[in-house]
Amino acid sequence: MDTRLFAPDPKVLEEISNLPIESASRRAAGFLARLVGNASFLSARVLPLLQGADLNGDWHVACRHDAPDGSYSLQVFVWPPGSRTRIHDHSSWGAYCCAVGTVLEERYERLDDGSVPDHARLRKIWQLAWSRGDGVSTVLPGDGGIHRVGNPGGAPAVSVHLYGPRVGTFDGRDYDISRDYVCDRTEI
Repeated sequence: MDTRLFAPDPKVLEEISNLPIESASRRAAGFLARLVGNASFLSARVLPLLQGADLNGDWHVACRHDAPDGSYSLQVFVWPPGSRTRIHDHSSWGAYCCAVGTVLEERYERLDDGSVPDHARLRKIWQLAWSRGDGVSTVLPGDGGIHRVGNPGGAPAVSVHLYGPRVGTFDGRDYDISRDYVCDRTEI
């Protein structure tokens, strides 16, 4: 499968990725809102994904464009009905915008201090259903963006994500709240 994505001017993405973390996530939100609002982008890069979507499968990254130096990654996710990620965080800032359908995001806060290896106690602090036109969700690295995203509906959904450079050597962490467990993740 060809997972490359025609990206807008890479210089714009490079400029965003070179900003301080909080400024970058705000600029990324504006960038994604404009991109998802672009009818040409939707008709050429998003809507065709729904025709070939496996409605019984799991979520997946259908298209992506990664900077050669790792400074950003622009990705299009397909969410079949009922699919969802694990609870996780990222080692970079990130932003996403729903382009088709609805995705549900749950946010968590960490209750422990992180001093015990492989242990994390979490509490869900909010959840929000995002549809096209509802805006853009942003996350900060690590504990500033513990979340789960999924599609609880009966129709497929598509979202567009932009991630900045990794702050650490791994991609992020996965959490299991049934066991108060956390582990590093090398790739999402």
